[in-house]
Amino acid sequence: MSAVILARLQFALTICFHFLFPAMTLGTTLIILISETLYLVKKDETYKKITDFLVRLLALIFVVGAATGIVMEFSFGTNWSGYSRAVGDIFGPILAAEGVLAFFLESVFLGVLLFARNRVSPKVYWLSALLVFIGGHLSAFWIVVANSWMQTPAGYTINEAGKIILGNFGDAVFNPSTVVRYVHTVIASWITSSVMVAGIAGYYVRKGLHGQTARTMLKIGIILFALTPLLQLGAGHAHAVNVIDLQPEKAAAMEGHFETAQGAKIYALGYVDEKNRKTYGIYIPKGLSFLYNFDWNSEIKGLNDFPKEDWPPVNFVFQVYHIMVGAGVVMIGLGLLGAYLLWKGRLYDNKWYLFMLPLLIPLPHIAHETGWIAAEVGRQPWIIYRLMKTSDAASVVVSAGEITFSLIMFSLIYLLLGVMFIKLAITIVRKGPAA
Repeated sequence: MSAVILARLQFALTICFHFLFPAMTLGTTLIILISETLYLVKKDETYKKITDFLVRLLALIFVVGAATGIVMEFSFGTNWSGYSRAVGDIFGPILAAEGVLAFFLESVFLGVLLFARNRVSPKVYWLSALLVFIGGHLSAFWIVVANSWMQTPAGYTINEAGKIILGNFGDAVFNPSTVVRYVHTVIASWITSSVMVAGIAGYYVRKGLHGQTARTMLKIGIILFALTPLLQLGAGHAHAVNVIDLQPEKAAAMEGHFETAQGAKIYALGYVDEKNRKTYGIYIPKGLSFLYNFDWNSEIKGLNDFPKEDWPPVNFVFQVYHIMVGAGVVMIGLGLLGAYLLWKGRLYDNKWYLFMLPLLIPLPHIAHETGWIAAEVGRQPWIIYRLMKTSDAASVVVSAGEITFSLIMFSLIYLLLGVMFIKLAITIVRKGPAA
């Protein structure tokens, strides 16, 4: 296996493991802010217990997320030195902004939430919760900026040596895909935490633990679980249109389209035969064209319009993309069902739904991971879309054997870290909000 492929696998392992934790962080800060706001307004100790419980859980998530995130930044200088040399002028300011303007803000005030509940006033504590929320979402913004620039580069010039130079910082930050991708990512994270909180609270209610606190936490989780997937419908549609407009090869691979067509079908599931350039499966006639701009006959470009060497691995991208979509559809249905049961006053006594809720906790993560995989693999063979190929970005001095060794070591370390995280998270959940 080539060094480039191994380097890609190593980075994929790193980012897939790391991404589990920011996906939980953002939404958890939102729920903490909601519960602490309700405590400040209502003076109900129930909301204080929910906040304190979620803060303990957030601290664990944050620590593991921070530790695994640092590894990715180091890998740019080890396995991807060609990329670092070419785009350091752009990536440097973006990553610096993430550290200085966001990470420090989030980490400092998380310390206040952890250790200063009885040392500061309720208003200061609420302000700290707000700043942790802002810091986390700012951090996500700058990371999405960095990735979005790779998808739709803007605000740059190229000098005689082939180095990509920052031209306009604002254009680079607000490149054509930044906003839609950021909104899509943030809402997905809110979904992840709403399901997590609803799952934990559902377990408590089913087992008769923590009384009204568990019921209140379940109510908050279910309301968010019902609302956030609906918000994602709009955000996901905007993102899909953005990809069709700006990265048509990726869009065609996601949908399994080879021929440019007016009235393009949309597949619910299927299989792509890349060799024969055909897709088989269940589809809705003209569905993709309609979803694109609400015109049944709008034109959608196919892969045959682009050189074969610029195609991503089509069937792989098609499958992971449809897993993401399928998971999203399931969550919409189950979230609305939960809201219906809450409205009818049957939520707390519905044993099968309460039993199912904890089992749903991995589902948003599956959607998150497959969505990111579809976005990243769908961009191939480009590391910077239509500017730099992945094969040109890898380090030339790092051998395949060295990367293989580090890949094995990373796998073992992440396995150990994952087991420790699950064990500690279970300990926190068992103690519960009354601890």
